[in-house]
Amino acid sequence: MAMKKSRGKTELREWVDEQYRTTPGLKERVEALVEEMSIEQGLIALREERGLSQRALAGLVGVTQPVIARIESGKARNLELKTVVRIAAALGARVKILLEENDAGGRAKRTKRKLARTA
Repeated sequence: MAMKKSRGKTELREWVDEQYRTTPGLKERVEALVEEMSIEQGLIALREERGLSQRALAGLVGVTQPVIARIESGKARNLELKTVVRIAAALGARVKILLEENDAGGRAKRTKRKLARTA
């Protein structure tokens, strides 16, 4: 199904923009989900870049392969920071934690402070 362009935007993009305008908090929720996905995709890319299978990474971290699969798919619940740090260390990476202040409306301000934690 081809999307028609009007004023330089696809119909889909126009629909999304309308949803953002009419649904309070939707844009922030979508951005949070996209950020989560980028973390998961980053883990997958780094693991593959290192030439490791999920099973090999699991062995280095001390968990089972299904645990790595759940983390990479975004289905892991109650994921502990220490597990993320162990995964990062096994991949030769580090973990950064980002703290953002909320504005009066409960939305994250654009000013960001980073707290780095190395693995």
